[in-house]
Amino acid sequence: MKSLSYRLKRAGLDKTKLNSFAVIGLGRFGVAVATTLERMGFSVIAIDKDETKVEEIKDYVSYAKVLDSTNINALKEAGVQNVDVAIVSIAHDVEASVLTALLVKELGVKFVISRAISEPHEKILERIGVDLVVYPERDMGVRLAQRLVVPNVIDYMEFSANIKIFEVEPPEPIIGKTIQELDLRKNYNLSIIAIQRGSEVIGNINPFERIQRGDILYIIGTFEDISKFLSRT
Repeated sequence: MKSLSYRLKRAGLDKTKLNSFAVIGLGRFGVAVATTLERMGFSVIAIDKDETKVEEIKDYVSYAKVLDSTNINALKEAGVQNVDVAIVSIAHDVEASVLTALLVKELGVKFVISRAISEPHEKILERIGVDLVVYPERDMGVRLAQRLVVPNVIDYMEFSANIKIFEVEPPEPIIGKTIQELDLRKNYNLSIIAIQRGSEVIGNINPFERIQRGDILYIIGTFEDISKFLSRT
């Protein structure tokens, strides 16, 4: 599984130079994506066929439009063809989701992300050339299960397909030990990249730095390796 940065580069886009997005489908997922991108300073076109949903978001995005996304002319009039990335987040109408993704690709949008609600839906989207398929319900389930069964993991962030940055509450046996004594790189193929200690974040970590109770460790590695480390301490 290729990282998002790799996929964007393959589509001829630079992740650091993205400016505009279209979010089509304003359920909870679509609204969260659209408003977050807008708050981060990007230009967002928010689209849904439900006038109520568009009314609710119009003050929080650059442009909001009521339209049928299965109509290519309506998409074109809204300017979807001009965005860097289109996100199709239609929730429960698979036919509309697939047709919308197909039309957005046809309009020449370089990078199309689409939400899937089932594995067959995911496969269809991949076959019609969607650049990235996301499966929020499944991914949230996986994420919750992993957080439940791995002790001390507060949260984690995807860094690439396999590598994650874990936010970890240090288990009791490692409190008082130095980074050098732990030697996570040698023993578990993990690296502590930062320590949060109260309001201070220690980024350039001295090998003789001792882990303190109340610290939050930021550790980079795979889920399998962090599981081994935390289950053995």
